[in-house]
Amino acid sequence: MSWIRMIIVMTFLTPNPWSWATTEAGASNHGAGETENSLDKTADRLLMFVEKLPRMPILKGYTTCSNGTHLPANLTIGMYMKFWRFHRDLPPSRVFAFGLTAAKATVPGPSIVAIREVKTYVRWENHLPDEHIFEIDRTLDLANSTKGIPTVVHLHGSVSEPSSDGNARSWFTRGFHVRGEKWMREHYVYHNSRTTSNMWYHDHALGYTRINILAGLFGAYKVINPELERSLGLPEKRFDIQLVVMDRSFTRTGQIFINSTGNNPKLHPEWQPEYFGNVIIVNGKAWPYMNVQKRKYRFRIINASNARFFRFALDDGSNFIQIGSDSFYLQAPLHLKSILVAPSEIIDIVIDFSRAKKRTLILTNDAAYPFPDGDLPGERDGKLLKFLIKDKKVNDRSRVPALLQPVKKLSEQHATVSRNIVLFEFDSPTGEPTKLLINFVSFSAPVTELPRHGTTELWHIINLTPDNHPFHIHLVGFQVLYQRKLLNVDELSACTIKYKGVDACGIENYVDGEAIPPPSNEAGWKNVFKMQPFYVTSILVHFAMIDSGLFPFDPTDEPGYAYHCHILDHEDNMMMRPYQFVN
Repeated sequence: MSWIRMIIVMTFLTPNPWSWATTEAGASNHGAGETENSLDKTADRLLMFVEKLPRMPILKGYTTCSNGTHLPANLTIGMYMKFWRFHRDLPPSRVFAFGLTAAKATVPGPSIVAIREVKTYVRWENHLPDEHIFEIDRTLDLANSTKGIPTVVHLHGSVSEPSSDGNARSWFTRGFHVRGEKWMREHYVYHNSRTTSNMWYHDHALGYTRINILAGLFGAYKVINPELERSLGLPEKRFDIQLVVMDRSFTRTGQIFINSTGNNPKLHPEWQPEYFGNVIIVNGKAWPYMNVQKRKYRFRIINASNARFFRFALDDGSNFIQIGSDSFYLQAPLHLKSILVAPSEIIDIVIDFSRAKKRTLILTNDAAYPFPDGDLPGERDGKLLKFLIKDKKVNDRSRVPALLQPVKKLSEQHATVSRNIVLFEFDSPTGEPTKLLINFVSFSAPVTELPRHGTTELWHIINLTPDNHPFHIHLVGFQVLYQRKLLNVDELSACTIKYKGVDACGIENYVDGEAIPPPSNEAGWKNVFKMQPFYVTSILVHFAMIDSGLFPFDPTDEPGYAYHCHILDHEDNMMMRPYQFVN
């Protein structure tokens, strides 16, 4: 398997029980002397399914009174450097981790559980050393800290006011000593306003996102609606499992490996278009196992990889029952043999182990990398987790109801504005990517998307690249109308370059007439959608609460919001844009 992107593209333009802490200073992981062969040998030495799946520590984002009412909670969560053992036969790895203290910090970070309509206040503290554990490519649009590691936390999928959204320019270093030009506050407030929500928190510092998340700065967050959950009767408590999956490669000394030589080193000395690892990590462990009973379990699965897509399936051909996508319930459950999940996407599924055809099941993956036209997974990256099913039958009172939550469907008639959003890749003469842009401008360029609070807009996402881009919009939900294949892409690309956009090119002359609806499990509300290469995808973006009108704060405040590709390596090299609400 190659850790250097091996895909030819057309040239359009040449331009705790298992961890411990340390206060040791940081040091870059150069991976000196490592080759693809040595990385594979390290991975091959790690036996699969020999360690138990960890349960991440839980932090309550609320307090409970004696009478049962819930009140807001104040949390202080730090970012620390420490050592982490990803596998029993792998030396400890230097990581960055979230936790209440360095000793309690974990990878992933603690899972935060909040209650709907009860605010959670978090003070995110940076306790990281001055030196990063990975090389920093200073040719990127970068948080310009002269000392310390910039960080800022974005709660992906949340309804957050602008000052708590984790803007890429709201970064700060250790002790808030150096702060970005859009820095706003030390204490973030999360309104927890969605009816119910699966989310994850992760670093979002400008130009550092891919390496800070690679180092371990991410964790799960969910909002519970107790009344709704009781009515649905889904598996709960110890049968409601959080899974965070990712891929990493390791050096012979156990350090996380990232190729520190760029694919165009004269232009970007360190940046690579996509990171792919050869070891699959679930909840901080490589290829763990889980003991399960013959009953239904709920799994909330986050793809926290930089660039890897997963197509999940069970090796006996059993069905998943999907009940949610991203931060939203589906209207009705769907029985699926496999589910494709892009980086940053979340799926909410139920597996009924009482129906399993054998005593052990393996969660598998067959998604190409890069997706969709790269290499297929092999033995290592084609498996994630083994389930060991106990013989004894148990009384299972949980259920999967026929109706989960009504989904209010939007139509094009709801849209007040229509926009073309172009995804474009610039390549070197040898066909290697050099930068990726949205509408031919960088994140630093003036804001061009100015939606009005309370309205719905029709966005046409025009993907002129060979990559599938998971497209994420902060704060809001959207619905996918349809996808249409692009025709005469070379001609359209040339026109788009000439005019720095498609508006003058007559985009309808380059679009196939067949409108392809989204997959059934992505036909409701989304905050991430997979934009197929050489397709235009039309989405309705709702700039308000999806179920209760306007946001419970003023979204027009600074520093605004963002939308971007959630392949982290793309996001860090300009495939991100700001947007700003107006009244």
